[in-house]
Amino acid sequence: MPTLHDATGPELTAAQLHDILRLRVDVFVVEQKAAYPELDGRDLTADTRHLWFETPSGVASYLRVLQDPDDIRRIGRVATAANARGQGLAARLMDEALKIPGEYVLDAQTYVQGFYARYGFIAEGAEYTDEDGIPHIRMRRLAR
Repeated sequence: MPTLHDATGPELTAAQLHDILRLRVDVFVVEQKAAYPELDGRDLTADTRHLWFETPSGVASYLRVLQDPDDIRRIGRVATAANARGQGLAARLMDEALKIPGEYVLDAQTYVQGFYARYGFIAEGAEYTDEDGIPHIRMRRLAR
């Protein structure tokens, strides 16, 4: 059974950060062929929250919650290892992340828009294509 972890940027160990970045690069850069700057300077800040499931073979699923201006939280970097998909891990991470009350935004790849809609996220604006040609849509969940 995967173990849930929850840490702010400064609480991450070097090994944890390494394993998280490995999953993100494996999914976004290698699998999705999206060559973008994965390291954005926000992973180690005190107001960034990291949630992930770990198994003996490494990080199985991950997301982070950033603090944006105006007290809005931004969910991003939602990723699940190929060998861990279909187990509901990303859904369990979303449940955990949304326990903190407030307004949330995210930029969803359009093929998973329905997944985020289950959590009350509503599409905002038109679909757009990022620099790597992947269709996205901005979504918002109002404070509850």
